Amino acid sequence: MIPEDDSKPTTKPTNPKDAIGSKKVPSFSVVPQRVLAELGLAMLEGACKYGRHNYRSCGVRASVYLDAAVSRHLAAFWEGQDIDPASGLSHITKAISGLVVLRDSMISGNWVDDRPPAAADPNWVEDMNRLAGEILAKYPNPLPPHTQIPGVLNLHCKACGGTTPSGCQDCR
Repeated sequence: MIPEDDSKPTTKPTNPKDAIGSKKVPSFSVVPQRVLAELGLAMLEGACKYGRHNYRSCGVRASVYLDAAVSRHLAAFWEGQDIDPASGLSHITKAISGLVVLRDSMISGNWVDDRPPAAADPNWVEDMNRLAGEILAKYPNPLPPHTQIPGVLNLHCKACGGTTPSGCQDCR
């Protein structure tokens, strides 16, 4: 049945293939096509530089993709650089492509798991979350973050009270 509000994919009563097809693994209909196209460009760049599907032939080391392919691009993005100057592509897209290569190699069974030994305490994330909750409870009214959102909060100079996006020129 097709709902009135189109909120959820269902079957069309006149097409028996809908009943079968709607229960299979979704492919492209649930993936944003612009992101997929950008991923294709990043994978094309890698294919030109290293040979298409080279990671399937020779495998990958987890540490290389964590450090070089993923962390470097996420760190550059987080520090304000949107576009990778070497490729002209978004750092986020480059990080996604690194994760895609790593995941494909994991699924193919030819990755090298050179992660450090697993943490002795498997609940360490929950412990850190509990501590974060305690810190937030201790400071129920934290000061707002300093971000790049225009007009929301600019940097405030403690010496003169000036507010500019880059901080006070005179007091730096």
